[in-house]
Amino acid sequence: MAIPRNQSSIFVDLMWREVKAVVAKDLKMELRQRHSIGGVLLYIIASVFVAYLGFKQVTNVATWNALFWIIALFASFNAAARSFSAETEGRKLYLFSLASAEAVVVGKMLYNAILLLIMVFLGFAIYILMLGSTPLLDANWGALILSLVLGATGLSFTLTLVSALAAQTDNNLGMMAVLGLPVILPLILLIIRFSKNALDGIAWSVNGVYAWQIVAVTILSLGLSYILFPYLWRE
Repeated sequence: MAIPRNQSSIFVDLMWREVKAVVAKDLKMELRQRHSIGGVLLYIIASVFVAYLGFKQVTNVATWNALFWIIALFASFNAAARSFSAETEGRKLYLFSLASAEAVVVGKMLYNAILLLIMVFLGFAIYILMLGSTPLLDANWGALILSLVLGATGLSFTLTLVSALAAQTDNNLGMMAVLGLPVILPLILLIIRFSKNALDGIAWSVNGVYAWQIVAVTILSLGLSYILFPYLWRE
């Protein structure tokens, strides 16, 4: 006779099914409206091209690194701003019947993380092609790739929460800037420091503390969203 699963296991399974449904819904909508993701990609390419016209080639590691993350930050704002503002009243009602509020916000975070991971790695490749790879000569590639993964995930999780708050107002983009920059500033400083040390080839024993701090901020954003979003969703 099979041993029945406990209630917590059933809850996790149900939650995971709802999260996957939210991610699948957003993916289908993105594929139907390719202009939106194309707009974010065009923004990245245009920003890198403008940087190329201004600098031609950047050899200073700190400048090269900071410039990339500035471009990635504003691309992340453009991508995350659509998380809730693009939802019509009918779609919100559909989501309300499809999944719990907790599953909706977690699903939105996971979808934005996947989207930004693709954008960051693609933007990084374009950035290297246009602005040169000289700062990568001494890089610790394992830590550098980890910085891209943690940076994209941290930005997506934090900005999804900000987007949920801003969507409750009429001026979504304006509120995204007002609410987002103070919240995102400590995170982006940690990401820049971690990736700069990775480019310098600094050992993990020294640089690892920044990675754990980025993970902590990301988990904090996830926890706050899980707790606060149900109250916003009821509105």
